[in-house]
Amino acid sequence: MSEPRILPRSRDRLFSVLLPAAAVSAVLAATGCTVHGGARGRPSPSSSSRPAPATAARPPALPRPPALPWPSTGQAAVEFTGRANGLRVHGEQRPVPIASLTKVMTALVILRDHPLGVDAAGPSIEVDRQAAIEAGNRDESTVPITAGQVLTERRLLELMLIPSGNNAARLLARWDAGSERAFVRRMNAVAAELGMRDTVYTGASGYESTTVSTAVDQLRLARQAMRNPVLRDIVATVRTIVPGVAGEIVNSNRLLGLRGVVGMKTGTSTAAGGALLWAVRPASGDRDRLILGVVLRQGGPGDTLAERKEAAFAASRRLIAAARRHVDSGAPAS
Repeated sequence: MSEPRILPRSRDRLFSVLLPAAAVSAVLAATGCTVHGGARGRPSPSSSSRPAPATAARPPALPRPPALPWPSTGQAAVEFTGRANGLRVHGEQRPVPIASLTKVMTALVILRDHPLGVDAAGPSIEVDRQAAIEAGNRDESTVPITAGQVLTERRLLELMLIPSGNNAARLLARWDAGSERAFVRRMNAVAAELGMRDTVYTGASGYESTTVSTAVDQLRLARQAMRNPVLRDIVATVRTIVPGVAGEIVNSNRLLGLRGVVGMKTGTSTAAGGALLWAVRPASGDRDRLILGVVLRQGGPGDTLAERKEAAFAASRRLIAAARRHVDSGAPAS
């Protein structure tokens, strides 16, 4: 808090103590002050000598969070939402490939165009021949769906976000906009609306290395995505099933086993390295006080895709532990 101000005595009163009345008048006249006759012939206080109005005390500066254990490569960002100056950024924020993190924007656009209630399955969508053929692509992440199969909007969103099915993402794009190209225009329009100035989408799945973004832009997207209850519920789902397929499909985001983690999305490719976008709820459980984070381009150039993915998980675990420990301790995060 600021110290209380000690206001100076009225200059006119000080003069009246030290000088006779006539001298006071002469001095005040010389300094531009007006002398008014009173009952005793004393000058009235000038406007410059009136006490200043009381000002609100400034709150004490809040301590910043301790240094976060940033990854040694790539770029990253962490945000303590709902707090002033809660964003922390690491690394050069230049656009880089983001792989399947792209699917968060795909889901957001789908749910904007076709909103769902929290427990609603949504309209039925027939699997087209292209999505069925793409299910056999071995060089990308896909889900086993067949031509003519009918799945709901909600189920396809799950198949896109939980096991990260590229063919499910492209099928949803065609269903929504008539073609993937038209859907990509919608994605870029929403990105511009959200202020994601360093992001360019060229496909609905993230398979293309030309889809690029930054850690800061991805947190802008994450904030918006976690406001949608359906999207929020899906990214927190550990496993799901595909009608007609035996067994369960497990979420590719292994962070969901950590205390407080409620999403969001993995992404790995040769061009992108390991990428991971995550959301964590502090011990208070307040949905409006999430900790959001992202790491991009994790792993070394000689690492396998599995090693790059594991590097993203390892970097994220360290950041989550430090950020959650700080918030749960009750220390201010700004």
